[in-house]
Amino acid sequence: MKLIRKPFIFILLFLAVCSYAQPQRLKKQDVRKTMQEMLAYHVEYKDFSTLLARRSLKLYIQQFDMEKNYLFASEAKTFLDPRDERVDATVRKYQKDDLAEFAAANQVIQNAIMRARRIRAEVERELILSNENFAYPQGESYLDYARNEGELRNRIRRQLVRLLVLEKKWNEIANWTPQDKQKVFALWEKRLGRYENPYLTMDSDGNNIPAEMADHYLALHTLKAMAKSLDAHTSYFSPEEAFEMRASLEKQFEGVGIVLREGISGVVISDLIKGGPAERCGKIAAGDLIVKIDGKPVEGASYEEILNGLQGSGSSQVRIGFKRKAANQEMVYYEVDLKREKIVMQDERLQYTFEPYADGIIAKLTLPSFYESGSDSSCEKDIREALRELRKEGTIYGVVLDMRENSGGFLNQAVKVAGLFISSGVIVISKYSQGEVQYLRDIDGRSYYSGPLVILTSKASASAAEIVAQALQDYGVALVVGDERTYGKGTIQYQTVTDDHASVFFKVTVGRYYTVSGRSTQIEGVKADILVPTFYSAFNIGEKYLEYALKSDRISPAYVDPLTDVDLRNRAWFQRNYLPHVQKKLSVWNQMLPTLKDNSSFRLRLNKNYQLFLNTLEAQASNRFSPTAKQNWGVDDLQMTEAVNILKDMIIIQTESSIPQAVGQ
Repeated sequence: MKLIRKPFIFILLFLAVCSYAQPQRLKKQDVRKTMQEMLAYHVEYKDFSTLLARRSLKLYIQQFDMEKNYLFASEAKTFLDPRDERVDATVRKYQKDDLAEFAAANQVIQNAIMRARRIRAEVERELILSNENFAYPQGESYLDYARNEGELRNRIRRQLVRLLVLEKKWNEIANWTPQDKQKVFALWEKRLGRYENPYLTMDSDGNNIPAEMADHYLALHTLKAMAKSLDAHTSYFSPEEAFEMRASLEKQFEGVGIVLREGISGVVISDLIKGGPAERCGKIAAGDLIVKIDGKPVEGASYEEILNGLQGSGSSQVRIGFKRKAANQEMVYYEVDLKREKIVMQDERLQYTFEPYADGIIAKLTLPSFYESGSDSSCEKDIREALRELRKEGTIYGVVLDMRENSGGFLNQAVKVAGLFISSGVIVISKYSQGEVQYLRDIDGRSYYSGPLVILTSKASASAAEIVAQALQDYGVALVVGDERTYGKGTIQYQTVTDDHASVFFKVTVGRYYTVSGRSTQIEGVKADILVPTFYSAFNIGEKYLEYALKSDRISPAYVDPLTDVDLRNRAWFQRNYLPHVQKKLSVWNQMLPTLKDNSSFRLRLNKNYQLFLNTLEAQASNRFSPTAKQNWGVDDLQMTEAVNILKDMIIIQTESSIPQAVGQ
């Protein structure tokens, strides 16, 4: 039995194209209405103030021109650093459902789009006629906006050259003809048009859209900016984004199981979802070109039209016609009937394997996220099942829980997963806006594995992954191995994405969380016990690099559970059945740490592949690393290999020593 409560911790993890949500029309008055709802939940801000107005104007510009390929510095400055009068006017007009200041920002964006389109057309003509053998341009991240049209033109040219190089690689073409390059730029303009047109308030054919749709896009972009002004993790989502995020959280969706990519020849199959109807039929392959849907030709159709054609619900069927290049280079046509169904994304769920050790095994569990879909599936159930299956292979002498690329998920799943490795006790302490404190506990009185445990993390490990890593580190039941620290997200979000009855989709920060030690992972992250750098260590990744991140703090530890949030009628049961089984803080692994660190450091110094890997990281940090460079430091997973070696040391030292297993707290 577990005490779990929602809201959830939410992180975007995976994009699977399987259907297309219909756009929801917003009105200007929906902005204030939705913001008031989010403000009511928010952990710090309760009113739309001048601070939030100033941030919102800045974000409206930034969210459009993230790569700084449109605006001049002088144009952006008006909204990045707005005058006090404009900020005050924004707050006053907000109260009257007037978005005039954001409409003014939108007008600046419209002018910038038209200028960029003119420059792109000129540069594209030059590149089409050029015989230059283009190389991948480096250093495309700009700290500031272009000062003039010359600088902007250079940025746009680099952007277009990069596109040519990447498309050439994807399409496996040795040499571009002018016609090939023209097709690439036509495709690029279609993609940019889908991004730019909502700001220009026109459709893909260049026709003005109805006034109510123009209001919708202004409200949508404004809501996105205002939501983000609250903190780094509060966001407003379009229905399309919400659909993708729900699939990401639940690791399942309804569809035929194909992932699409728009290429120069049309819309092609990029990938097949493992276990889905498309993969099971055995006839479809990556690279196949979609040319018909239910008997209707779609050659030349837009990406959206293809998605709409594939859209459906329930167990309805769709017939798709494909073209594929045969061995003789001729295009072969074929058709497939596919039935839409609920698809579980197996590749995005727990993966496990093992390696022999003594007369048993060392288990390796890779958990990509903390997922849950009602009573059907969850990562906690998958880990239980994995441990049951692995025990059939022999005694489990050690476990590596790999969360290097786990950026979070559902908070209740984090509590349940951590609970698998302790007997009982507090996993998470949540503190909300009015100071309310709640303890999320594991209370079933047993652990499902209690031997040597290593948690493998990186700078990309975030949110729910940090809860599990720090909680198990706090109790002393596991050692954390990996980058110096994890991402540093220690806040809780309430979200409407998985609510079947929601009319608007957002996530909003409602509180902070702490583990049993009273520590928060906010900003600082989880510190590794043994440093084994991952690829992410070379990058400036983490909460501390985000704009408007909330501050970190601490609260009192809860190794002795105060039960202050338990109803008086139930407290006697907890005192009788729960408190006697609360996990004691272990010291055994911490006592080994000096030896374990020395052994690990010695191994890594002698590992030539790992040293080559570290040299590559150093080149990355000094901007001498090319993303297309061959990464030839061996075929082994270096960090997993070292995590297993650390486990073996833990097993041996524990066996040979008389270190006590636990001490009371």
